[in-house]
Amino acid sequence: MKLSRWSRHGPQPEVHDSRGVWPEDHLAALSLSFDDARRSQVDFGLELIDQLGIRVTFYVLPNGVDKDLAGWRDAVSAGHEIGNHTARHPCSANFDWTRRHAIEDLDLSDMAAEIADADAWIARTLGVEPRTFAYPCGHTFVGRGRNTQSFVPLVADRFLAGRTFNDEAANSPIHCDLAQVHALGSDGLVFEQLRPILESTLEAGAWLVLGGHEIGPQRGAATTLSATLTSIVEWCRVHHVWMSTVADAAERVQVLQQSEQTRSV
Repeated sequence: MKLSRWSRHGPQPEVHDSRGVWPEDHLAALSLSFDDARRSQVDFGLELIDQLGIRVTFYVLPNGVDKDLAGWRDAVSAGHEIGNHTARHPCSANFDWTRRHAIEDLDLSDMAAEIADADAWIARTLGVEPRTFAYPCGHTFVGRGRNTQSFVPLVADRFLAGRTFNDEAANSPIHCDLAQVHALGSDGLVFEQLRPILESTLEAGAWLVLGGHEIGPQRGAATTLSATLTSIVEWCRVHHVWMSTVADAAERVQVLQQSEQTRSV
Protein backbone atom coordinates (compact mmCIF):
# COMPACT_ATOMS: atom_id res chain seq x y z
CA MET A 1 0.00 0.00 0.00
CA LYS A 2 1.79 3.16 -1.15
CA LEU A 3 1.21 6.71 -0.05
CA SER A 4 0.32 8.90 -2.99
CA ARG A 5 0.29 12.34 -1.41
CA TRP A 6 1.91 14.57 1.15
CA SER A 7 0.28 15.69 4.39
CA ARG A 8 0.84 18.89 6.33
CA HIS A 9 3.57 17.02 8.16
CA GLY A 10 5.54 15.91 5.11
CA PRO A 11 5.82 12.52 3.39
CA GLN A 12 4.45 9.59 5.34
CA PRO A 13 5.84 6.06 5.68
CA GLU A 14 5.47 3.68 2.77
CA VAL A 15 4.61 0.22 4.08
CA HIS A 16 3.49 -3.11 2.77
CA ASP A 17 -0.13 -4.19 2.87
CA SER A 18 -1.21 -3.52 6.46
CA ARG A 19 -3.58 -6.49 6.75
CA GLY A 20 -2.54 -8.62 9.69
CA VAL A 21 -0.25 -6.00 11.23
CA TRP A 22 -2.90 -4.59 13.53
CA PRO A 23 -5.45 -6.70 15.45
CA GLU A 24 -8.98 -7.53 14.30
CA ASP A 25 -8.37 -6.32 10.75
CA HIS A 26 -7.72 -2.73 11.79
CA LEU A 27 -6.03 -0.72 9.05
CA ALA A 28 -3.68 1.47 11.10
CA ALA A 29 -2.83 2.27 14.72
CA LEU A 30 -2.91 5.23 17.07
CA SER A 31 -1.34 5.65 20.51
CA LEU A 32 -2.21 8.68 22.61
CA SER A 33 0.42 9.69 25.17
CA PHE A 34 0.73 12.44 27.76
CA ASP A 35 3.84 13.66 29.56
CA ASP A 36 4.92 14.89 32.99
CA ALA A 37 2.01 13.63 35.16
CA ARG A 38 0.20 16.97 34.96
CA ARG A 39 -2.70 17.43 37.40
CA SER A 40 -5.21 17.94 34.59
CA GLN A 41 -4.46 14.45 33.30
CA VAL A 42 -6.07 12.88 36.36
CA ASP A 43 -8.36 15.73 37.47
CA PHE A 44 -10.03 16.04 34.06
CA GLY A 45 -8.41 13.71 31.55
CA LEU A 46 -8.98 10.32 33.15
CA GLU A 47 -12.76 10.67 33.23
CA LEU A 48 -12.85 11.76 29.60
CA ILE A 49 -10.48 9.02 28.44
CA ASP A 50 -12.42 6.36 30.31
CA GLN A 51 -15.69 7.66 28.82
CA LEU A 52 -14.13 7.31 25.39
CA GLY A 53 -13.29 3.70 26.20
CA ILE A 54 -9.61 3.78 25.28
CA ARG A 55 -6.30 3.17 27.02
CA VAL A 56 -3.47 5.67 26.77
CA THR A 57 0.15 6.02 27.89
CA PHE A 58 1.20 8.42 30.63
CA TYR A 59 4.90 9.28 30.84
CA VAL A 60 5.10 10.36 34.45
CA LEU A 61 7.48 12.34 36.65
CA PRO A 62 7.74 11.59 40.38
CA ASN A 63 7.01 15.17 41.45
CA GLY A 64 3.86 15.16 39.32
CA VAL A 65 2.54 11.86 40.63
CA ASP A 66 3.14 12.96 44.23
CA LYS A 67 0.61 15.78 43.80
CA ASP A 68 -2.25 13.30 43.34
CA LEU A 69 -1.08 9.79 44.18
CA ALA A 70 -4.62 8.42 44.50
CA GLY A 71 -5.49 9.68 41.04
CA TRP A 72 -2.44 8.04 39.49
CA ARG A 73 -3.19 4.77 41.21
CA ASP A 74 -6.66 5.01 39.65
CA ALA A 75 -4.99 5.40 36.25
CA VAL A 76 -3.03 2.20 36.84
CA SER A 77 -6.17 0.35 37.95
CA ALA A 78 -7.97 1.49 34.79
CA GLY A 79 -5.32 -0.22 32.66
CA HIS A 80 -3.49 2.81 31.34
CA GLU A 81 0.22 2.46 30.64
CA ILE A 82 2.69 4.20 32.95
CA GLY A 83 5.96 4.99 31.19
CA ASN A 84 9.34 6.35 32.27
CA HIS A 85 10.11 10.02 31.61
CA THR A 86 13.25 10.22 33.81
CA ALA A 87 13.37 11.28 37.44
CA ARG A 88 14.00 15.02 36.97
CA HIS A 89 13.25 15.75 33.31
CA PRO A 90 16.63 17.11 32.12
CA CYS A 91 16.33 19.12 28.90
CA SER A 92 18.49 21.51 26.91
CA ALA A 93 19.95 24.55 28.66
CA ASN A 94 18.18 26.62 26.03
CA PHE A 95 15.19 26.30 28.39
CA ASP A 96 15.82 28.50 31.43
CA TRP A 97 13.86 26.19 33.74
CA THR A 98 16.28 23.29 33.27
CA ARG A 99 19.65 25.04 33.36
CA ARG A 100 20.57 23.65 36.77
CA HIS A 101 20.20 20.13 35.37
CA ALA A 102 20.67 20.53 31.62
CA ILE A 103 21.43 17.62 29.31
CA GLU A 104 24.45 19.46 27.91
CA ASP A 105 26.02 19.14 31.36
CA LEU A 106 25.23 15.43 31.82
CA ASP A 107 26.99 12.27 30.66
CA LEU A 108 25.72 8.78 29.94
CA SER A 109 26.12 7.64 33.54
CA ASP A 110 24.02 10.60 34.70
CA MET A 111 21.26 9.71 32.26
CA ALA A 112 21.40 6.04 33.19
CA ALA A 113 20.87 7.07 36.82
CA GLU A 114 17.96 9.34 35.83
CA ILE A 115 16.25 6.45 34.09
CA ALA A 116 17.00 3.86 36.79
CA ASP A 117 15.84 6.16 39.59
CA ALA A 118 12.54 6.81 37.79
CA ASP A 119 12.01 3.10 37.15
CA ALA A 120 12.59 2.25 40.80
CA TRP A 121 10.34 5.07 42.02
CA ILE A 122 7.48 4.10 39.70
CA ALA A 123 7.73 0.43 40.72
CA ARG A 124 7.79 1.33 44.41
CA THR A 125 5.02 3.94 44.27
CA LEU A 126 2.64 2.72 41.56
CA GLY A 127 3.50 -0.98 41.50
CA VAL A 128 4.32 -1.19 37.80
CA GLU A 129 7.52 -1.61 35.81
CA PRO A 130 7.68 0.84 32.89
CA ARG A 131 8.03 -0.83 29.51
CA THR A 132 8.45 2.28 27.38
CA PHE A 133 10.28 5.58 27.74
CA ALA A 134 9.70 9.16 26.55
CA TYR A 135 12.75 11.32 25.91
CA PRO A 136 12.38 14.60 27.85
CA CYS A 137 11.70 17.39 25.34
CA GLY A 138 12.37 14.76 22.67
CA HIS A 139 16.13 15.11 23.23
CA THR A 140 18.16 11.93 22.76
CA PHE A 141 21.64 13.19 23.65
CA VAL A 142 23.84 14.37 26.50
CA GLY A 143 26.93 16.59 26.41
CA ARG A 144 28.16 19.33 24.11
CA GLY A 145 30.01 19.54 20.83
CA ARG A 146 32.59 16.79 20.39
CA ASN A 147 31.54 15.32 23.72
CA THR A 148 27.93 14.85 22.64
CA GLN A 149 26.69 11.27 23.03
CA SER A 150 23.40 9.60 22.20
CA PHE A 151 21.63 7.80 25.04
CA VAL A 152 19.35 5.96 22.62
CA PRO A 153 21.36 2.73 23.23
CA LEU A 154 20.59 3.01 26.96
CA VAL A 155 16.89 3.20 26.15
CA ALA A 156 17.11 0.35 23.63
CA ASP A 157 18.74 -1.91 26.22
CA ARG A 158 16.19 -1.17 28.93
CA PHE A 159 12.82 -0.62 27.23
CA LEU A 160 10.56 -2.10 24.60
CA ALA A 161 10.29 1.35 23.00
CA GLY A 162 11.48 4.93 23.36
CA ARG A 163 9.24 7.78 22.20
CA THR A 164 10.66 11.02 20.80
CA PHE A 165 8.62 14.22 20.31
CA ASN A 166 7.63 16.92 17.81
CA ASP A 167 8.38 14.73 14.80
CA GLU A 168 6.76 15.01 11.37
CA ALA A 169 5.72 11.50 10.38
CA ALA A 170 3.90 8.45 11.64
CA ASN A 171 5.83 5.22 12.12
CA SER A 172 6.20 2.52 9.48
CA PRO A 173 5.64 -0.73 11.41
CA ILE A 174 8.27 -2.49 9.31
CA HIS A 175 10.93 0.20 9.17
CA CYS A 176 10.66 2.27 12.36
CA ASP A 177 13.27 2.14 15.11
CA LEU A 178 11.50 1.14 18.31
CA ALA A 179 14.13 2.96 20.35
CA GLN A 180 13.17 6.18 18.54
CA VAL A 181 9.43 6.03 17.91
CA HIS A 182 8.21 9.21 16.24
CA ALA A 183 5.55 11.26 18.03
CA LEU A 184 3.69 14.35 16.90
CA GLY A 185 2.46 16.97 19.34
CA SER A 186 -1.28 17.19 19.97
CA ASP A 187 -1.28 20.28 22.21
CA GLY A 188 -3.08 23.39 21.06
CA LEU A 189 -4.56 21.77 17.96
CA VAL A 190 -8.13 21.31 16.81
CA PHE A 191 -9.18 18.12 15.06
CA GLU A 192 -9.08 19.58 11.56
CA GLN A 193 -5.39 20.36 12.04
CA LEU A 194 -4.71 16.72 12.85
CA ARG A 195 -6.98 15.21 10.23
CA PRO A 196 -4.30 15.23 7.45
CA ILE A 197 -1.84 13.17 9.49
CA LEU A 198 -4.63 10.78 10.53
CA GLU A 199 -5.61 10.30 6.89
CA SER A 200 -2.00 9.76 5.83
CA THR A 201 -1.48 7.26 8.66
CA LEU A 202 -4.55 5.33 7.56
CA GLU A 203 -3.47 5.29 3.93
CA ALA A 204 -0.01 4.03 4.86
CA GLY A 205 -1.26 1.45 7.38
CA ALA A 206 1.12 3.13 9.81
CA TRP A 207 1.33 3.73 13.56
CA LEU A 208 0.72 7.30 14.72
CA VAL A 209 1.79 8.38 18.19
CA LEU A 210 0.52 11.68 19.57
CA GLY A 211 2.08 13.37 22.58
CA GLY A 212 0.48 16.00 24.80
CA HIS A 213 0.67 17.56 28.24
CA GLU A 214 -2.36 19.16 29.87
CA ILE A 215 -5.85 17.88 29.00
CA GLY A 216 -8.75 20.31 29.10
CA PRO A 217 -11.63 22.08 27.37
CA GLN A 218 -9.83 25.37 26.72
CA ARG A 219 -7.16 25.89 24.09
CA GLY A 220 -3.60 26.45 25.26
CA ALA A 221 -0.08 25.93 23.97
CA ALA A 222 0.46 22.99 26.33
CA THR A 223 -3.11 21.63 26.36
CA THR A 224 -4.63 18.86 24.29
CA LEU A 225 -8.26 19.81 23.86
CA SER A 226 -10.95 17.45 25.10
CA ALA A 227 -12.97 18.14 21.93
CA THR A 228 -9.95 17.21 19.81
CA LEU A 229 -9.47 13.95 21.70
CA THR A 230 -13.13 13.08 21.31
CA SER A 231 -13.06 13.76 17.56
CA ILE A 232 -9.86 11.75 17.10
CA VAL A 233 -11.35 8.72 18.83
CA GLU A 234 -14.61 8.97 16.86
CA TRP A 235 -12.70 9.28 13.58
CA CYS A 236 -10.49 6.30 14.39
CA ARG A 237 -13.47 4.11 15.19
CA VAL A 238 -15.19 4.99 11.93
CA HIS A 239 -12.02 4.33 9.92
CA HIS A 240 -10.96 1.12 11.68
CA VAL A 241 -7.85 2.51 13.35
CA TRP A 242 -6.71 0.46 16.34
CA MET A 243 -6.19 2.56 19.49
CA SER A 244 -3.97 1.29 22.25
CA THR A 245 -0.95 2.12 24.39
CA VAL A 246 2.56 2.69 23.11
CA ALA A 247 3.65 -0.60 24.68
CA ASP A 248 0.85 -2.62 23.09
CA ALA A 249 1.54 -1.21 19.64
CA ALA A 250 5.30 -1.60 20.06
CA GLU A 251 4.82 -5.28 20.89
CA ARG A 252 3.05 -5.87 17.58
CA VAL A 253 5.69 -3.90 15.69
CA GLN A 254 8.46 -5.89 17.37
CA VAL A 255 6.88 -9.20 16.36
CA LEU A 256 6.42 -7.98 12.79
CA GLN A 257 10.00 -6.76 12.50
CA GLN A 258 11.40 -9.98 13.95
CA SER A 259 9.32 -11.96 11.45
CA GLU A 260 10.62 -9.81 8.58
CA GLN A 261 14.19 -10.32 9.73
CA THR A 262 13.70 -14.09 9.89
CA ARG A 263 12.31 -14.17 6.35
CA SER A 264 15.21 -12.12 5.02
CA VAL A 265 17.88 -14.44 6.44
